[in-house]
Amino acid sequence: MRLCSQLLLACSLCVVVMTTDEAASADTVAGKAKAQPCSVCHGATGISTLPDAPNLAGQPAIYLSNQLHAYRNGDRRHEVMSLVAKGLSDDEIADLAAWFSSIHIEAKLPN
Repeated sequence: MRLCSQLLLACSLCVVVMTTDEAASADTVAGKAKAQPCSVCHGATGISTLPDAPNLAGQPAIYLSNQLHAYRNGDRRHEVMSLVAKGLSDDEIADLAAWFSSIHIEAKLPN
């Protein structure tokens, strides 16, 4: 039960339709602060710590924003994320999307 509560809290600050105005006003510093609870599932750096939680680092802001809006309005459903996203404002979604999209990731092929 404790893990479920942590997951719910963590996801309550995770990232949905970002308009140009939202993107322009998005604050990566605020997004980073709001993303702390997301780290339970999505990792401190946006790299997932759970097999069924997606990596958020480096994803396009519009994608992240769209997904959070979809969870919030019920177009997309997930036991935890649907509940978490309901409490997010448009500004919080924009900030979270800006933060996770600002994380630089690099993929390397094995030698």
